[in-house]
Amino acid sequence: MKVFYVMKSCLLLLFLFAAVTVQAQTGVLSGKVLDETGQGLPGASVQIKSLNKSTSTDVEGNFRITGLANGAVTVTVSYIGYTPYDQAVTISGNTTTNISMKPDAQNLTEVVVIGYGTAEKKNLTGSITTVGAKDFQKGTVTTPEQLIQGKVAGVNIVNNGGTPGGGSVIRIRGGASLNASNDPLIVIDGVPLSGNSIGNAANPLALINPNDIETFTVLKDANATAIYGSRASNGVILITTKKGGAGAPEINFVTNNSIATVAKKVDVLSADQIRDYVNANGNATQKALLGTANTDWQDEIYQNAFTTDNNLSIAGKFQGVPYRVSGGYLDQQGTIITDRLKRATGAITVSPTLFDNHLKVDLNLKGSLTDSHFANSGAIGAAIQFDPTQPVYAENQFGNYFEWTQGAVPNPNAPRNPVSLIRLNNNNGKTERSIGNLRLDYSFHFLPELHANLNVGYDVSRGYGRISVPAFAAQSFSTEGSRSQSLNEETNKIAEFYLNYAKNIGISRIDATAGYGYYDNATTGYNFPTYRATGAVQTTPVFPFSVEQNKLLSYYGRLVYTLNDKYILSGTMRADASSKFAEDNRWGYFPSVGLTWRVIGENFLKDSKVLSDLKLRLSYGQTGNKDGIGNYDYLAKYYANSNTGQYQLGNTFYNYYTPAAYDPDLRWESTTTYNAGIDYGFAGGRIYGSVDAYYKETKDLLSTINIPVGTNFSNLLTTNVGNMEVKGIEANINFAAIQKENLSWDFGFNLAYNKRKITNLTLNPDPASKVGAGNLTGGTGNTLKYNAVNQVPGAFFVYQQVYDASGRPLEGVYADRNEDGIINTSDQYFYKSPDPIVTVGFNTALNYKKWSLSTVLRASFGNYVYDNVSSNFGIRSNILSPSGILNNTGADFLNTGFTQTQYFSDYYMHNASFLKMDNVGLSYNLGRLSENRNTTLRISANVQNVFVISDYKGLDPELPSGIDYNLYPRPRTYTLGLNVGF
Repeated sequence: MKVFYVMKSCLLLLFLFAAVTVQAQTGVLSGKVLDETGQGLPGASVQIKSLNKSTSTDVEGNFRITGLANGAVTVTVSYIGYTPYDQAVTISGNTTTNISMKPDAQNLTEVVVIGYGTAEKKNLTGSITTVGAKDFQKGTVTTPEQLIQGKVAGVNIVNNGGTPGGGSVIRIRGGASLNASNDPLIVIDGVPLSGNSIGNAANPLALINPNDIETFTVLKDANATAIYGSRASNGVILITTKKGGAGAPEINFVTNNSIATVAKKVDVLSADQIRDYVNANGNATQKALLGTANTDWQDEIYQNAFTTDNNLSIAGKFQGVPYRVSGGYLDQQGTIITDRLKRATGAITVSPTLFDNHLKVDLNLKGSLTDSHFANSGAIGAAIQFDPTQPVYAENQFGNYFEWTQGAVPNPNAPRNPVSLIRLNNNNGKTERSIGNLRLDYSFHFLPELHANLNVGYDVSRGYGRISVPAFAAQSFSTEGSRSQSLNEETNKIAEFYLNYAKNIGISRIDATAGYGYYDNATTGYNFPTYRATGAVQTTPVFPFSVEQNKLLSYYGRLVYTLNDKYILSGTMRADASSKFAEDNRWGYFPSVGLTWRVIGENFLKDSKVLSDLKLRLSYGQTGNKDGIGNYDYLAKYYANSNTGQYQLGNTFYNYYTPAAYDPDLRWESTTTYNAGIDYGFAGGRIYGSVDAYYKETKDLLSTINIPVGTNFSNLLTTNVGNMEVKGIEANINFAAIQKENLSWDFGFNLAYNKRKITNLTLNPDPASKVGAGNLTGGTGNTLKYNAVNQVPGAFFVYQQVYDASGRPLEGVYADRNEDGIINTSDQYFYKSPDPIVTVGFNTALNYKKWSLSTVLRASFGNYVYDNVSSNFGIRSNILSPSGILNNTGADFLNTGFTQTQYFSDYYMHNASFLKMDNVGLSYNLGRLSENRNTTLRISANVQNVFVISDYKGLDPELPSGIDYNLYPRPRTYTLGLNVGF
């Protein structure tokens, strides 16, 4: 906790320094920057360039610049989405002025972050989208990626459930790999994240405070991403955090407090329905097992969960040095009892300029500490299956929780009491993470167009956990309970250096960059003995720890040539060498080229009263992938067995070593992307958007395939086999419908069509080849999803169900698709996949005077879900179990009446297309609370996960895996927030 004492001291010093500087001031310029409706604009830049003084507006749009001499000055104000504005002001002591901005919806002069540099929006040659803080999702947002959910065409973000701080599946244009990672590269303030999980953290990104983030920039096509080379096949997300302000310190405190409820439960039979069924269909022994309770087991394990999220920041400029210091504390309960996440975060940014503004320094330090209690998620499935006629508690040796027994011990074939699974499983984790970097940008005195940029950074984390289950708990009764611990450390180091030369030469502009990068990623896992709750040793590790490490060396370059501010040609090249491949295959080369024609700049459109922008873009490029495979898969290696299996020679027991499958010719997976786009604007920028069409082809797929027995040390091998293609169309449109002094109404709409297909999966083309890609729950080794030629990755492989005249499925009766008179696996067919074909995002914001109303909706079409809850539990033999117990089942059992499992029937396949309202919020801006004080207040109320419309009747239609089983319900959350500025 020393970091927080240091932060407290820093805050105190900053306040003292600010007070000292205030005493030295002379004239003061203060006021408010207003939008077109008269509302304050937070974060607007206010500058007096002639005096080299600047500041930023606070959350209410207020600004204050001190230390001014009396006289005339020109104040320049700029803000993303608005036309820059100059206003002449005469300073006379304490001077007040308000400045009104006019919207520039397209904001073509906006400077956006790109790989290793920046560029004006109008000059971009790649497919790039930027989302700023003003447009983020509102409410209780605990992980960064949730801020832009539904905001960017072609970017699909699906959280993995309701776990506090839980992770999300992020896909940009669907993903282009099979066994390699489909996750985008995420870069925070110039530090690329490894993408590895962190022990005892539900989600590595949850260790980053969303309140510290200023913008997201999403790079989608190869011309934008190829500069990142080997890690960019699935897109790049650049995150920029908030920086220091200018002038007097500005303090901001934000608190959001919320209640989360379970929006929907799995539809199961009630206790009375179970009693009726058993009495009608069971034998005397089974009837005798019925209890008298009416227990809703889902109600027993779920709760209304409270969350408080508090953030304090101070930003300003001290003796010419901009700074920002922030601290946050999150305490989030889960909707499963005992589930909880506590997170403390801190961040410091300092951005001085030295040597007459020739040297710019950017220091970013971020840290977080989390303390988690993880509820046993296995209780979710148990709550669906456990007999509702039985009570929660009973006087017994299992902690007084009712359990099905077999003699004096728990019945090994029975589910465990759901409440016992949670209450008697103590799973705690602590994590520490720090991300930081120092960037130096030097503009040479003798040649100011030439910049040298050095970026050194790190990302280190440590996760520690303990799990204990008492000896009397039924869940671990046979092993007399358990005690275990874990410790993992990850260290990522980066060093980057590049030169950039940018100069206007007549009607031409040249912008050239060349650089070098070094990246070192290492993970250390410590191995500990495991114990019974009685203290007896269960297992002893062979080695005390293991280290996994990989390194990457890179050279990269970019050249952008602009002619007459209308024709832009961009080319990039990156060469990467990864230690994950043998020396002969270590280097990969990733070029790209992009061409942009700003048609709006031509003489025949310059004076157009209809068009405000028209730009055509074409690009081509290659990117690579090495993530998602082991660090040493190309090496011949052996792994040691555990101490529970040893050879005895004489009186001594020895561990033995087993060879692992390997491919010495393993090499880069490469993706080639073609992109064509058009950017447009009408009505002075009030209507604007873009349309992109793309085609991606991945070669040398890193795939795990079946190989002949005896050809390697396993029947499965990760190697470079196959091809896949992805094609799609993206479109977005933004419309400022109303722009009046006290009223504005904006709309945003985005749509993406995406289709993936495997075109080859074997060294020698074999149309019938398929590789398992996902198992269902139930039975042993039941593979439901496969990768196969001419199919979407992870397509479902099922039988075609036959129905009776009334539409009821006939048990075990399937269509003879190949008409050979026999029903066997040859009659299975590929039917649908979890991939959506079309995704849609919609947002709107209505502002009237001090009131603001906003909402975000998302829709998905063409995605299918397999109902594994019904297929696993919805049978007679589950209710009337031959194991001498009674169980519950899903309500769908009443529609089928199946006696035995029919796992591969396409009856359980459902169209899971949906429309969701993610967020609706109402806020009121009180503004300055007193004429004599700068204190401001904003009150907000939000509801998240407002409603879901879908034909799928299961718990939730949005499932990345496409298999519905044991999902932690996504909660409906009600949030009240206060934002106070000083």
